[in-house]
Amino acid sequence: MKSKIRFIVLLVGALPCSMIGKAQIQQYLQIKFSHVQINDQFWKPRIDKVATVTIPVCIDQTEVKTPRIRNFEIAAHLKKGKFEGIFYDDSDVYKALEAIGYSLSNHPDSALERKADQWIDIIAAAQLPDGYLNTYFTLNGLDKRWTDMSMHEDYNGGHLIEAAVAYYEATGKRKLLDVAIRFANHFDSIFGPGKRHWVTGHQELELALVKLYKTTNDKKYLSLADWLLSERGHGHGYGYTWTEWKDTAYTQDLVPVKQQKKITGHAVRAMYMYTGAADVAALTGDTAYMHAMKTVWEDVVYRNMYITGGIGSSGNNEGFSTDYDLPNDQAYCETCASVGMVFWNQRMGMLTGDSKYIDVLERTLYNGALDGISLEGNRFFYGNTLASFGKNYRREWFGTACCPANIARLLASLGNYIYGYNDQSLWVNLYVGSSTKLQIGKNVVPIKMETNYPWDGNVKLSISPEKKTKFALHIRIPGWAEGDAVPGGLFEFEDSSAAKISIRVNGKDLTYQMEKGYAIIDREWKKNDVVEIAFPMDIKRVVSRPEVKADENRVALQRGPLVYCVEGADNGGHAWDIILPKSTALTTSKGNIGTESVVTIQATVPAIAVSADGNSVQTEKKQITAIPYYVWCNRGQNQMQVWLPVSIKDVKIGN
Repeated sequence: MKSKIRFIVLLVGALPCSMIGKAQIQQYLQIKFSHVQINDQFWKPRIDKVATVTIPVCIDQTEVKTPRIRNFEIAAHLKKGKFEGIFYDDSDVYKALEAIGYSLSNHPDSALERKADQWIDIIAAAQLPDGYLNTYFTLNGLDKRWTDMSMHEDYNGGHLIEAAVAYYEATGKRKLLDVAIRFANHFDSIFGPGKRHWVTGHQELELALVKLYKTTNDKKYLSLADWLLSERGHGHGYGYTWTEWKDTAYTQDLVPVKQQKKITGHAVRAMYMYTGAADVAALTGDTAYMHAMKTVWEDVVYRNMYITGGIGSSGNNEGFSTDYDLPNDQAYCETCASVGMVFWNQRMGMLTGDSKYIDVLERTLYNGALDGISLEGNRFFYGNTLASFGKNYRREWFGTACCPANIARLLASLGNYIYGYNDQSLWVNLYVGSSTKLQIGKNVVPIKMETNYPWDGNVKLSISPEKKTKFALHIRIPGWAEGDAVPGGLFEFEDSSAAKISIRVNGKDLTYQMEKGYAIIDREWKKNDVVEIAFPMDIKRVVSRPEVKADENRVALQRGPLVYCVEGADNGGHAWDIILPKSTALTTSKGNIGTESVVTIQATVPAIAVSADGNSVQTEKKQITAIPYYVWCNRGQNQMQVWLPVSIKDVKIGN
C-alpha cells in the first residue's frame, strides 16, 4: 500500500482548477476520503461491512455465480466459450474493482488486493492491441463496435477508467490505469472535433475522463469530456438498437447541455452527465454549464424529488415523468440515481459554496441511497419505494447489477463528502465522527469531529494547528434545523420555526455570521481550540405542495436528516390502517432493528379495524412505532408507509 506521506502532495495536486482554463469558479475542494479517518458509530460499521461483506458478495456474484469474469477470460483466450449476460455487464466488474480500490485505501487487505490483481491481469489480457475493450463486441463481432450509441461501450469504458484511477490511488499499481489510458486514447483516436460524432448512450465517460485528466495531467482527456458534453442536442445520435433511445428527452439529448432547463429521461444517466458537466465547469471556468445546471437542479429539487432525496418516479423509463408526479407505492427511485444525486450535489456545493446542495446530498445519502443496502450488507434494493403492501423485498443480486457495487463504492469513499477546503477556509459539510489533516496556507491543521449524529445533534470539533493559523471555518447549518424541509418548498414542515442552534468556541457562546447556509467563524486558531455545535433534534411533521397529489391529506415524519416510516413489523403487521391527526403527540425512544441501534418515534393514533364479517369498520386507538426509512424491510416482507393519512377518508386497508 502507498505510504501516507503522499498526503500533502495529493492535496496540492488536487488544485488544477486554479491553473487552467478561464476564471476559477470553484469555491472549495474536497479532502479525499483516503485522508479522512471515520470512526463514528453510525458510518464506520457500515464502511467496515462494505469491506467484509458487500465486496465479497460482489466478488462471488461477479466471478462465480454469473459469467462476468468468464466473459473476460474468453475474450483473453484463457477459456473457450461464448459471451453470456447483458452487453453492459463489464461495467459491474469495474464498479466492483473501484469499490475494492476505495476499500483498500482505508482497509488494507492483501488477499483482496491479490484477487483484484488477478482480475486486472485477465482484463488486461482481454484488451485488443488498438486499446478497445468490451467483451460483448469482442465475442460477438468487432465489425459492430462503435456503430450503435445505445450499446454502452463508452459507459463500460467510463467505469473502467474510474476503477483504474481508484486502484492506482490506493495501491500505486499502474496496470489497470495503463489499460484505461489505452482505451481512452483509442476512443480519442476515433471521436472528437474533426472526427466522428458520438453521443454517449449512457453518460459516465464524461466524468471518468475528468478523473483521468486529474490523474495524468493530460489535458486531452478534459477536452474530450467537454467535447462529449457539447455533442448533445444537435441530432448527432445514430444506431439505436433500443427504441427508447430514439426519444432524445430520454437521453438528455433534446437540446445542448448548456441550454437545458428541464430534467428529463433516465435518472442515472442524467445524474452522471450533470456530474461530469460540473467537473468540466470547475476545471475550465465555463459558467454556461453552471447556469444550466442550476436551472435543471431547481427543476429536480423543486418539482421532481421525493422526500427521501430519491429521484426518478417512473419505472417505464427508469427516470422522470411530469412535474409533481411522485407516486409512493409505485415509486421507482433507483439506488444508482440516489448515488448520482450525491455525486452531483457534492460538485454543485464545491462550485458554489452554497449549503443547499449539501442539504440535498445529506437527505439523499441518509435516506434514498442508504435504503439501497441491507443492514447486513448482503441484500439490496434496486428501486426504493415509499410505500409497500408487503410485496417488496431485498434481493441478493440483480440481472442488471449496477446498484450493489454502486452503493458499495459510495460508502467506501464516504470521507469524500465530509470536509472541503481552500487556501483560506475549511468547510464542514457532513456531521460524521472523523479526523483529518489539511494544509491551509503554509500550515498543517489537524481536525477531529466527535458526534452521535444523526441520533443526536451534538457535534464537537477539535482544531489543533501546528502554530496559530488564521482561517474561516464554515459550519453547515442544515436547512431542516432552520425550519426548511427542502430547498424550494416542495415539502414543508407544518411548524417551520427555526430551532435554537448553539455554537460555542472554547466554552463561550458565539455570535456568528451566516453566508450561503454556513455559520462562518473567521479567527486565528490555536492548538486545542474546541468548537461545540448543538442542533435540536425535534420531530417534524412534513407536508407536500398541493400539486403532489400522492401526498394530499398526508403527513410524513422527519427527525434531523432522517425520514421515518411505519412498518408492519412494529405495528401488528399493518401499516395502512393508521391515521395521524395533526394533534397527535409524538415521542422518541431508543430501539433496535436487528443489530442496528436506532431512535424510534412513538404515538397513539386512531386505526381502522375491519369487523370479522368484513361488513363494517370502526376506529380504535393504537400505539404505533415509526422507524428510520433506511432500515425498513430488514425483517422480511412488510407493509410500509412514509406518508400517513391525516383523516379516515384517505386510509387504504388493502392493495
